[in-house]
Order: sequence, then C-alpha cells, then structure tokens
Amino acid sequence: MAAGVKHDYHLVNPSPYPLIGSVAATVMALGGVTWMKGLFGLPQHTAWLFFAGLAGVLYTMVGWWSDVVKEANQGDHTPVVSIGLRYGMVLFIASEVMFFVAWFWIFFEMALFHGNRTLAPIEEVRAAWATFPPKGIETVAPFQLPLVNTLTLLLSGTTVTWAHHALQQGDRKSAKIGLLLTILLGVMFTSVQAYEYSHIFEHHYFFGGAGAENSGLYGSSFIMATGFHGFHVLVGSIFLTVCLIRLMGGGFTPKQHFGFEAAAWYWHFVDVVWLFLFAFIYVIFGAH
Repeated sequence: MAAGVKHDYHLVNPSPYPLIGSVAATVMALGGVTWMKGLFGLPQHTAWLFFAGLAGVLYTMVGWWSDVVKEANQGDHTPVVSIGLRYGMVLFIASEVMFFVAWFWIFFEMALFHGNRTLAPIEEVRAAWATFPPKGIETVAPFQLPLVNTLTLLLSGTTVTWAHHALQQGDRKSAKIGLLLTILLGVMFTSVQAYEYSHIFEHHYFFGGAGAENSGLYGSSFIMATGFHGFHVLVGSIFLTVCLIRLMGGGFTPKQHFGFEAAAWYWHFVDVVWLFLFAFIYVIFGAH
C-alpha cells in the first residue's frame, strides 16, 4: 500500500486519458465513415482522419495502461482493488462474447430459419440455404488449414496455462518459455489465417455461381465472424507480448500478477470462440 494511505481503496490521480480517448475514438469513428462513405463535404476514401483518430486511441491505450502498471508496482493494487480489476475484466470479456453472439445469431438465422427470411428475393434465399453448404458456394475445406489452426490454438491454451502455473510457483524461467511459446503459436495462427484469406479472395470463394446474392450472405457472415476472431487473436498476442516484456523486466510476483491473469483469461476466451467457429461455420454448415 502506498505511503500515507489508510484504507484498501485506490483513488486514482487526475488523468487526461479519458478525455483524450473519447475525442480520439470519436475522430476515428467519423474518419471511418468518411473513409467509406464520405462525410461533411470530405470525399470518400479520405483515410487520414481515421488514422489520426487511431493514433490518438493507441496513444491513450499505451499511456493509460502504463499508469495502471505503475500503480501496481507502487503497491496501490490492494486485494480489494484487485477484486475490482477482476470484475472489470470479466465484464469486458462478457461484452466481447456478445459481439460474437451477434455474428452467430445472423449465421444461424440464415442457416436454420431461411424459410422465414424477409429479405428479397425470398425464394432465392430459401433455395440457396436449403442445403449445407448453401448452393453455388465454394467453402473452405475444414480439415486442412482450419484444423491446423484449431490444434494451434488448443496447444497455445496449454502453454499459457503452463506459464501461469509456473509463475504462481515462482518458476520465472518456465513462465517466460511458456509465454513465448504462446505468443509464437498466436503468430502462427494469424499467419495461417492470412494465407487462408488470400486463398479465399484469390479463388473468389463464397461469391458468384448460383444464388450469387446468397453466396454474399454466407461469405459476409463467414468473413465477419472469423475475421473478427482473427483480430482478437492479434490483440491477445500483443497483450501476451506486453506481459512477456514485463516479466523479463522483473515484473509480476507469484502473489501479484493480475495483468498476466487477465491476458490468460482473454486468450482462453479466444480459444473457446474458435472452437465454436470451427465446429459450426467450418464443419457442420460448411463441409461438403
């Protein structure tokens, strides 16, 4: 506990980052709309406003989280404060779950309830989704690269757990090795998915052929769900890399290492989501 503090709660010092982050996020959102559609007289495909906002968001993330790390090193994260941080991380992961609920919702609505679709042309939608995969759509073979990525993420779940238990036992060397392996497996997953996407777009999967409009429905749900998950893998890899840098710099103790715990929770969430994606979108509704 910091000197002079007489209670278990940490009252943070005034910070500019909430304001900076809010302004930057607004600029990034407006920039994204301008980039895609044009806005306020700015022509379409004007990307500078989006990247200006993105730079502000990244600056806020680095500065704000650096302050949180400093607070932890100064002893401000008491057991009571740590409980609050854990609740916050749980709620954050719950909010991320709801993102994927939306992607799965639209996919299952089309796959299971295509007969009740109200989008025109109804008959084409009904005919296209009467079989799995939908007619006229070339899907990705599930037991090739997707299976490799599934095994990669499952293995990474074991290595991050190994690193966590090693840190709890004070075995910092094993914790570093396990964390490094997890990061490398995350990079491998991202690389394989990037190759898979290049193959998809090169050969025009999901598009064209019979029921071309409905191919777009399947392709949109596929790319949105798997691509959004791929973005989460990238974020998780960065999260774990920061933890490895802190660990190599002498940070974390067997009793106090919530930053690492939060990264491990996030990584396991990413693992579980991928299992659902692989089982339903690749195998059950995608395999010929």
